[in-house]
Amino acid sequence: MSHSNWGNYPLTEAPEHRFQPGMNPSELNGHWIPRGMGRCYGDSSLGESMVSILPQNRFLAFDEQTGILKAEAGVTYADLLETFVPRGWFPPVTPGTKFVSLGGAIASDVHGKNHHKEGSLSSHTLSFELLLADGRIVNCSREENAKLFDATLGGMGLTGMVLTVTLKMKPIETSLIKLHSIKARNLDELMDLFEQYNHVTYSVAWIDCLSKGNKMGRSHLTIGEHASLEDIAGTKHAKNPLKLPPKTAIPIPIYFPNFALNQLTIKTFNFLYYNRQFKKEVKTFVPYEGYFYPLDKLLNWNRIYGKRGFTQYQFVIPPEKGREGMREIMKRIAKQGLGSFLAVLKTFGAQEEGMIAFPEKGYTLALDFPITKKLFPFLDELDELVASYGGRIYLTKDVRMKPEMLQKTYPRLPEFKALLKEIDPEQRIRSMQSERLQIHG
Repeated sequence: MSHSNWGNYPLTEAPEHRFQPGMNPSELNGHWIPRGMGRCYGDSSLGESMVSILPQNRFLAFDEQTGILKAEAGVTYADLLETFVPRGWFPPVTPGTKFVSLGGAIASDVHGKNHHKEGSLSSHTLSFELLLADGRIVNCSREENAKLFDATLGGMGLTGMVLTVTLKMKPIETSLIKLHSIKARNLDELMDLFEQYNHVTYSVAWIDCLSKGNKMGRSHLTIGEHASLEDIAGTKHAKNPLKLPPKTAIPIPIYFPNFALNQLTIKTFNFLYYNRQFKKEVKTFVPYEGYFYPLDKLLNWNRIYGKRGFTQYQFVIPPEKGREGMREIMKRIAKQGLGSFLAVLKTFGAQEEGMIAFPEKGYTLALDFPITKKLFPFLDELDELVASYGGRIYLTKDVRMKPEMLQKTYPRLPEFKALLKEIDPEQRIRSMQSERLQIHG
């Protein structure tokens, strides 16, 4: 059977097994890797064979007083939202799509628009059950099997298969986000705004990555908080404050032709998107769906990039090098003409957990690029720039990074490799990504 992840690149012919209780993946022939919804962009959940956790999707326990939830790893963020928002609870950290499993979220240690204030998913994870390569099931927390806990958070599924997750949900009073949208003329103004509004829980900026000169980095910064009952008092929302947004989606039925994405169409889109807001600042209330998951309204939106597929390039640069680094990298992108419809800038706070987890304090930029012959050599050049500024690349989005880049930008990689040899001496758990990056030696 043919498989790919969200970037539609690469394609691989490999069996996918559906995990059931009592199943021992160690009895499978060859190597295997856990797999959830397949929403990583590259090859990290593809391998010689894959074991899907999606059949295991039950809620096991929930404490209404503390918000502590225990669920199977196949539960998705869509499941969490539909079940718990009407009860006044929200995921503590959410990625940019709700079509992600809890197991996959642990493997990627997903971050959201609130990392600078509330960290990544690891900050709110209390424990999880992990199926090791030899078939043993162990409980992992900060007190029990602490090294395994640390390695699995952001460990790309290489330590084993997460079976259950226990985490702490966030209380909310409404299903609305109190939104404040600000237009920034250029990158310097945007960076100033990030610093000015660093106290707000959620923040993210869309950037026109093809603009140049004194307009380079022109953008929209959207900051938000969960709206309170007091915030919406007297409005139409007060009647049903925890109402779920309507389930509306536009399907993308076919792959777009490759020529549909070019510098002209991207420039046109960026111009229209930047100018869709006439005022300098807008304040309003929006459903959480539109703020956290805008692209989920387009089913199979990955087809817009054509059958050749695409990749998302996401990196982080420490704050002291943030302005200089972002300015230089965006100059290179604009000069190359490899623009992106989706260019998103966020800020990270400090993070300690996760041996090879991605976040570190600084600025992170994510850009989507269609796969072309000249793309990967250009991204190799960007890798060198990112490394020179003390940054690194997000493994969940990676499909082409070289092992040398991984080795010099993830300082705890040797510790991670040593632990893998200890718990999986035959190194049965492997992905296409882990082999490409020579994580197994």
